[in-house]
Amino acid sequence: MAEKRFLTLADVGEVLNISSSQTYAIVRSGELPAIQVGGRGQWRVEASKLEEYISDAYERTAASIKEMNLQEAEETNS
Repeated sequence: MAEKRFLTLADVGEVLNISSSQTYAIVRSGELPAIQVGGRGQWRVEASKLEEYISDAYERTAASIKEMNLQEAEETNS
C-alpha cells in the first residue's frame, strides 16, 4: 500500500504523540505548514512537510542544547 501524501491533524498528533489541541496550535501558528480542503475547511498536512518539521525540530533542539552548554561553561569560568 502506498504511503499517504496528506495526513489529518489526528494523524499528525499521533506521529508526534501530542494532543489534538497542540497539533492544531502548531498548524494555526504556521510552524507546521498545512492546507484547508473541502467545504468544511478540513486541515491536511503533507507528509513531507511533517518530516521537514521533525528534522527542523531536531536542529532547533541541538542548537538550544549547544547554547545552554555554552552558557553553563561561561558561568563556570566566571
